Amino acid sequence: MAKAGTTKAIEELAAAIGEQAYLQVADWHLYLADAKLHLPLAEALYPLLLEDRFTDTALAELLANTSVSLGGGKKMLPLAELMPARSLAHLVEAIAAYQRQL
Repeated sequence: MAKAGTTKAIEELAAAIGEQAYLQVADWHLYLADAKLHLPLAEALYPLLLEDRFTDTALAELLANTSVSLGGGKKMLPLAELMPARSLAHLVEAIAAYQRQL
């Protein structure tokens, strides 16, 4: 039963960040949920939140180590390079709001 609760918690975190944070390519905003990046990011973030190890540095490292495939896999870029400052701020706000509910 604990796994079901964990899965639900991760899905809730994924939903919270997926609709708030986005990648920017040219003038287009691609939200993490639409890019299917919200769930893997939530799976990586959730343990940090549970263990009270979430920091700006931890988030920066996570985003730098999360690769995004472009052009059908022709190019890989770190998620950190595709998120503008405003989107990063939205991501931090969404994570903070989720963390307050824990």
